[in-house]
Amino acid sequence: MTAATNPKRERLSTEIAALNMKPLWERVMRLKAGTAAVPAIWRWKDVQPYLMRAAELITTQEAERRVLMLENPALKGTTFATTTLYAGLQVILPGEIARTHRHAPNALRLIVEGEGAYTAVDGERTTMRPGDFVTTPNWAWHDHGNLGNGPVVWLDGLDTAFANLFGAHFREDYPQESQRVSRAEGDAAARYGANLLPLEYRPMGSATPVLSYPYTRTREALEQLARNGEPHAAHGYKLRFANPATGGHAFPTMAVYMQWLPKGFSGRKYRGTDGAVFCVVEGRGSVSVGDTRFDFARHDVFVVPSWEFCQLHAVADCVLFSYTDRAAQEALGFWREEIA
Repeated sequence: MTAATNPKRERLSTEIAALNMKPLWERVMRLKAGTAAVPAIWRWKDVQPYLMRAAELITTQEAERRVLMLENPALKGTTFATTTLYAGLQVILPGEIARTHRHAPNALRLIVEGEGAYTAVDGERTTMRPGDFVTTPNWAWHDHGNLGNGPVVWLDGLDTAFANLFGAHFREDYPQESQRVSRAEGDAAARYGANLLPLEYRPMGSATPVLSYPYTRTREALEQLARNGEPHAAHGYKLRFANPATGGHAFPTMAVYMQWLPKGFSGRKYRGTDGAVFCVVEGRGSVSVGDTRFDFARHDVFVVPSWEFCQLHAVADCVLFSYTDRAAQEALGFWREEIA
């Protein structure tokens, strides 16, 4: 006689329910790898017109951050692209300022299109150029501005779900719209980004002290990697952005990458327990995620959920930016991968 048809067991289940208890043996959910997130893509040709409409309809004073959030179709109401990662496309117009605030989640920016904008983090401004990876460690004062002549768009990535999970999501506004600039641009790169550290420097947290990883240097590194070895069977030529003070990931929760797929590259099937958000910096190709296939082009954003087999193909030379929750999973001992 099974647990579902045994009257005494059914009565036990009913009685203990009043005490907010349930029998483990009646659990209907089978524990397995993976999450509720599904493969998804946001194509630039579809998204870009809506970003420009948003820029016409709402100011940065009204919205503070003019962002279109990329919500996974299977995670309605969460605002998340994966179960742990937030993604949004932000646009700022010439002369605008997105006022200063700070929050518990870590944030990253991949500059998608346009020039002339900046991010200021704890007193230092960083010019934002297409392909640059710009960091905002948690609880750092930050604001954005556009000193250029046209719109600037970037991809925001945050580990908001972790702060929510632990009940530690705090946020605070700065007294003024913009923070005072107290350090020259490039100060952080000079101090921490040249394989050198100030003598008395001691890491204050787990996030990188480097504020910007310029795309020109990243692209050069990828090209050098390609000249000196064969591509990885699944990833092509892939580099991880590192915290120069520790050698670890750029953030305590998020791993951040840039990879190059040579024209004609067709990768082997790969899966990891980390959910991933990709943005196409250059080129075009396709990605197969489980039974789903997407063609992608420049500036498209797509999601590969946890423990789903992913296979990349390059129609032309491709550069892909991505971020995942691998850093947190490694720290907790959960992360694993598999190549088919």
